Amino acid sequence: MPRPRKCRRVCAMPKSNRFGPLNGGCSGEVVMTVDEYETLRLIDLAGYTQEECAAQMGVARTTVQGVYNDARRKVAQSLVDGKVLVIKGGDYDLCEGTARPCGRKCHPICLSLIHISEPTRHS
Repeated sequence: MPRPRKCRRVCAMPKSNRFGPLNGGCSGEVVMTVDEYETLRLIDLAGYTQEECAAQMGVARTTVQGVYNDARRKVAQSLVDGKVLVIKGGDYDLCEGTARPCGRKCHPICLSLIHISEPTRHS
């Protein structure tokens, strides 16, 4: 029996969840989970190390490494193949201003976690 997936802590949902070619010549879509988006946000935008990202998300560094690699591959696939990138799904705990302190300065007071488990279709 496989191990159950541990939920990853996510500070906020993406402001936009669909990205793609402006010329209308898209050839399908690539689905990125919300937790994959969060690793990109923390590591590439916020400048966290993988270890800091893992602590923020409440998972092991090796988990973050795998999630981050998958996210980068999906961004590259979207750019190179001209596919629409859609962010949705995954197993994560959302602390969008309502959960325990997540360390993100925009949400200093958090009270409870919202657990979300959405099916994800991978391309």
